[in-house]
Amino acid sequence: MAAVFFRGFGAGFVPRGLLFVALVTCLYVGSVRADGITGPEEADAAAEQKTLLVLGDSISAAYGLDERQGWVQLLRQRLAERGLAVEVVNASVSGETSSGGVARLPRLLTEHSPEWLVVELGGNDGLRGYPPRALQQNLQRMVKMARAGGAEVLLLGMQMPPNYGKAYTQAFAAVYPKVAAEEQVPLIPFFLEPVALEEGAMQTDGIHPTAKAQPALLEHVWPCLESLLKGNVDTRSDSLCTS
Repeated sequence: MAAVFFRGFGAGFVPRGLLFVALVTCLYVGSVRADGITGPEEADAAAEQKTLLVLGDSISAAYGLDERQGWVQLLRQRLAERGLAVEVVNASVSGETSSGGVARLPRLLTEHSPEWLVVELGGNDGLRGYPPRALQQNLQRMVKMARAGGAEVLLLGMQMPPNYGKAYTQAFAAVYPKVAAEEQVPLIPFFLEPVALEEGAMQTDGIHPTAKAQPALLEHVWPCLESLLKGNVDTRSDSLCTS
């Protein structure tokens, strides 16, 4: 019926309604492509991009600094420079403890579906004198949750200052190698090692690294992290990923 109706207006006639629909369609397609949604190259790039989740405390949240100065943001820049299609999600929160990480991780895994998880937690547990055994259990729970969600894990270790007493500092420091060995995950034994004793590398509180120290933190983590991202690290190995 429609074909018969339109033929009645002659071969060169195009109804206004069809012109409008065609115009809207062209505008829609053009706008979608401008947003990088429907083009095949853009779709392929989006499909190839993977996610790295950083779950940490104030050290990774760039406490006292402009967030753009923090080591996580410097990591984003390096990944872009190296042409690695990795989205970095920084879920670090100042004051976070290992138990807080356990509580937040399930939602983060569901929301972001990361291929990799960097865990930088435990410092606040130590500063508050929490039992090292509890820290160990929480770290292991996070590793297991991440693996169940399909993510590979890199563990960043921490240490306590000597004023916490020899027994506590040793027990605390031993937690990270134990977790790495039992769960077979790569470990940076002491994340703050390159800056902890450097002049001008810590803020006035003596706990948080300065902007000057952030590149050193990235360099400390980068060799192991790069290997992990490229699949060159046995994620079932407890070998130390030292730089």
